[in-house]
Amino acid sequence: MNAVVSFAERHPTLLAAAHGGDPAALAQVLSLCQPDIRRYARRSCMISDVDDAVQEALLVLSRRLDSVRTLAAFSGWMFRVVQRACHRLARVALSVDPWDDERADQWLAVRDTAALRVELVDALESLPVEYREIILLRDFAEMSIGEIAAHLKVSDAAAKSRLHRARKLAREYLVGK
Repeated sequence: MNAVVSFAERHPTLLAAAHGGDPAALAQVLSLCQPDIRRYARRSCMISDVDDAVQEALLVLSRRLDSVRTLAAFSGWMFRVVQRACHRLARVALSVDPWDDERADQWLAVRDTAALRVELVDALESLPVEYREIILLRDFAEMSIGEIAAHLKVSDAAAKSRLHRARKLAREYLVGK
């Protein structure tokens, strides 16, 4: 049995009411979804774009919830909304698409879980200590940027910059092989 329970399974009545146009239910759905949306954005966005992506996703959710045909698919739909917002923000900021999804999908398709774990460990070990540490603090210890900055005794901006460079180097190591 799958231990992960989707939002639609946790709140079926509330989601159905919001889908049907109940403004109070919609407000509650937006409030309850925000932590999930933020978590998705942290995994899909550059750290500087997380807040903007969350706001855009909540706006899309509030305006387009009625377009979801099957409420059981709500979580997947929400994830794609966040992912699209992150990619759009990155393209605007960098004038390029740093997530070459096709190349990453090709890379993932030829690896099994065990090989992927070994390559991820290799990628982390290839990083300079300060980059490896910040990825571990953010992605494994799930510390906020403020907590990481305090722990490392650097500014929030320095922590964000270091995290961005660390993730970029890890991705280049993995996909660039």
